[in-house]
Amino acid sequence: MRLGMTVDSVGKIPVKHIVRTFASGKTEKMVFSCLEEMGLPSGKGDSIEKEAFTFEKFYKLYHTICPRTDIDELFSSITKGEHITLAQLVTFMNEKQRDPSLNEILYPLYDEKRCMEILTAHEPLKENVENKRLSKDGLLAYLMSDENAPVFLDRLDIYQDMDQPLSHYYINSSHNTYLSGRQFGGKSTAEMYRQTLLAGCRCVELDCWDGKGEDEEPIITHGKAMCTDILFKEAIIAIRDCAFVTSEYPVILSFENHCCKKQQYKLAKYCDDYFGDLLSKEPLPDSPLLPGIPLPSPNQLKRKILIKNKRLKPEVEKQELELFLKGQLDLVDDDDAKEDASQANPQPKDPKPSLEDDKPLTAEERAFLYYQYTGATTHVHPVLSSYVNYCQPVKFQGFDVAEEKNVHHNMSSFSETMGLGYLKTQAIEFVNYNKRQMSRIYPKGARVDSSNYMPQVFWNAGCQMVSLNFQTPDLPMQLNQGKFEYNGNCGYLLKPDFMRRTDKTFDPFAESPVDGVIAAQVAVSVIAGQFLSDKKVGTYVEVDMYGLPTDTIRKEFRTRMIPGNGLNPQYNEEPFLFRKVVLPDLAVLRFGVFDENGKMLGQRILPLDGLQAGYRHISLRTEGNFPMSLPMLFCNIELKIYVPDGLGDLMDALSDPRAFLSAQEKREEQMKAMGIEASDIDTKALKGAGGKPGGAKAGVPGGKPGAPGVGAGAKKEDELIEFEPINLETLRSQKNFLKATKKQQKELESMRKRHMKERLSIQKGQCSAIEKLAKGKKDVMDDPKIKALVTEQMQQWSEMMEKHRKEEWEMLKEHLKSQEDILKKLMEEEQAGQIKKMEGKHEQDMKDMKAQQAKLAMETAKDVNQDKTLKTKADRDRRLKEKNQNNTKRFIEERKISAMKQGKQKEKLKKVHEQQMTELTRDIQMAIQFYENTEAEYKMWNKMEFFC
Repeated sequence: MRLGMTVDSVGKIPVKHIVRTFASGKTEKMVFSCLEEMGLPSGKGDSIEKEAFTFEKFYKLYHTICPRTDIDELFSSITKGEHITLAQLVTFMNEKQRDPSLNEILYPLYDEKRCMEILTAHEPLKENVENKRLSKDGLLAYLMSDENAPVFLDRLDIYQDMDQPLSHYYINSSHNTYLSGRQFGGKSTAEMYRQTLLAGCRCVELDCWDGKGEDEEPIITHGKAMCTDILFKEAIIAIRDCAFVTSEYPVILSFENHCCKKQQYKLAKYCDDYFGDLLSKEPLPDSPLLPGIPLPSPNQLKRKILIKNKRLKPEVEKQELELFLKGQLDLVDDDDAKEDASQANPQPKDPKPSLEDDKPLTAEERAFLYYQYTGATTHVHPVLSSYVNYCQPVKFQGFDVAEEKNVHHNMSSFSETMGLGYLKTQAIEFVNYNKRQMSRIYPKGARVDSSNYMPQVFWNAGCQMVSLNFQTPDLPMQLNQGKFEYNGNCGYLLKPDFMRRTDKTFDPFAESPVDGVIAAQVAVSVIAGQFLSDKKVGTYVEVDMYGLPTDTIRKEFRTRMIPGNGLNPQYNEEPFLFRKVVLPDLAVLRFGVFDENGKMLGQRILPLDGLQAGYRHISLRTEGNFPMSLPMLFCNIELKIYVPDGLGDLMDALSDPRAFLSAQEKREEQMKAMGIEASDIDTKALKGAGGKPGGAKAGVPGGKPGAPGVGAGAKKEDELIEFEPINLETLRSQKNFLKATKKQQKELESMRKRHMKERLSIQKGQCSAIEKLAKGKKDVMDDPKIKALVTEQMQQWSEMMEKHRKEEWEMLKEHLKSQEDILKKLMEEEQAGQIKKMEGKHEQDMKDMKAQQAKLAMETAKDVNQDKTLKTKADRDRRLKEKNQNNTKRFIEERKISAMKQGKQKEKLKKVHEQQMTELTRDIQMAIQFYENTEAEYKMWNKMEFFC
């Protein structure tokens, strides 16, 4: 866009016009002095020859009056010398002017060859080009060039796949297109169709009513709302003339048809006569109107106009069409009475309640109070019906019914309130519906001032035709126009992949990253502004983000007010950090510049998809999204992949493994210098970035610094909740267990004494019997009676010993089982104590968090009350409400995350307890098994024993 200065009656540029350009920040005397230094006329009443005031001279004057100290600071940060070397330029371009998340194959790193091309194109001095160096003027020329635009310039051309079904695109859509003002008592004009189509709109609305007079020409108006009307024919001519000027992709005419059949035939005839071959009257051979058949693509429907109007059933349409062609169709039905668009609705006995019953109503508000929407006619002329194909409106009966029917060319319209209701209750089903069929959203009837609803929430659900009042340049309309600037302003934007594929599920209220989509982190530093106002006023900048509900941050980031300078204010703000953008594909940044009275001076919408990182000049737009010649912001935009807390080192290692390894190698060398050998360093047993050893005590770690939830209401670092492991050794040392085992030991000793007494008694008896039999005999060893007695005694002794052993083993096993019960009970008590201790700490943590949050809420209220920039009580209330809402959201999230973390800690401790109990049971069972194995081995022995 070239700057033009207004001239006087003789074709010269008055000096006072030039002075006015810089009046918002500099004095007239300074401007006169600068003009004089340049050898130009500098008197207050002087004029300059148009040929003498070239762009180069304006550029020089601009830099003399408004020195770019922000560029000076940036230049000094790149080099300490007077020039930027080629190597320094390469480093600057790769580290500051490039998004590190970009694919290096599709978007290669800057090298010397590429940077030399930049240097050659923008460095004004040939000597510097030859010496491969960039001056400050060369850097500024590059930073202000198209090559350094804030978005990739290819995004402004048609770059998307245009061969997908229509339902896979967002379609730029208008509501009540004919109105140039309010919904009640507004003016209708055919010019609005021209303007909206030239602005890139692809779906316009025509409210068709029966015309009066002898000619009975159908008209377009907002029926029964005291609006003026235009001839349907005028609108059709305007649409024909401008339909394919801005874009060649299909235009959809959304008819709200209130005409009788006779005048409906005129609607059809005018469309046929004026549109000719542009009108899509028949379905394409490749896309028949059958269930399960996808809609055709924008490419297939290039330069075609589609009609959206109720359609008759195929058999009825065929029959009535044949009768009409034979001249036998009755065009007047009993139910097809003419509707008068200007006739007011009869006043009902119970009008809609006023919001403030005691407040006097204007005539317009009174009219709206009794206004009742009149639905379109169901009696459709067969010719008009036959022109409807890929946009057949049907009454919405539910997402399940639509899915069962699977008719892709059927579509439904929803008021914003109904659409929000479905989003609240059946969001995922709504997204799936929009993968297959088209939906149209329109403003609620209460928007009599033609204000707009926020379209983002419906784009998040994949709604194609989110229709807005184009005549109102409010924030929703700015978002709409900013979004549809992409893809050549053709009016069609391809929805993200997961909102088109049937095998993907997407929740538009998701708060965690979507499958296959990498979350982003965005930081925006507002450095300075240029030509923001033509008045000496204070200015400030707001930076908002709109996207998924979790990504939307508004009215939170605002620069300080720079007083009395609308020309070149220096903000030098700390970065505004959008820490986690879950779905960058749907997110947009909004820059709003305001004066000290809150009046908007300019704005710009920049979708994140295609946003360029680095130092960028952002040219501003008017409220109506028209480019402004000079106003712009100088910002630094940093784009990164979102990295959850604690994973920073891992991401650094993944993004630059060589640097990460070299850092490790350097540390190894430093340790080697201290006498530590590499073989002594064990990195295998480490866990995570913290390097905690694998054999740590059984415990539950707390949160890490900076983890989610560590905010206003959370501690900076949770304490580590750690418990001593509960094992057999610790349990066996307890008093209750020692008491029980002491009793068992007494029982065992008592049994062993009894066994010993029995063994001694039998031993004594056996010895007496041998002595008695051997008395007086010389050859005792060969005596058969003695041998027989010894064998008998051995059998008796063996049986006794077997009985004693079994009794002892049984007692020992019973003791072990009893010990198991005691140990389990003791372990359960210990574990319950640990759980209780953990729950107590969690409860205390939650109390502390709530106390911190309450403290923050009080501090927020105090800060708002002390904020001098908030002039009125309403401003303070609004800011406090916004901050409280943000705090509440954050507090709930913190508590939710804390509860989840505590739940995980508790679950982890329970698993440790289960493992401890399992180990206890296993140890006891192994001891019991030992005695059972000993008993089994004994059964295999020779059972004959004797005492010695």
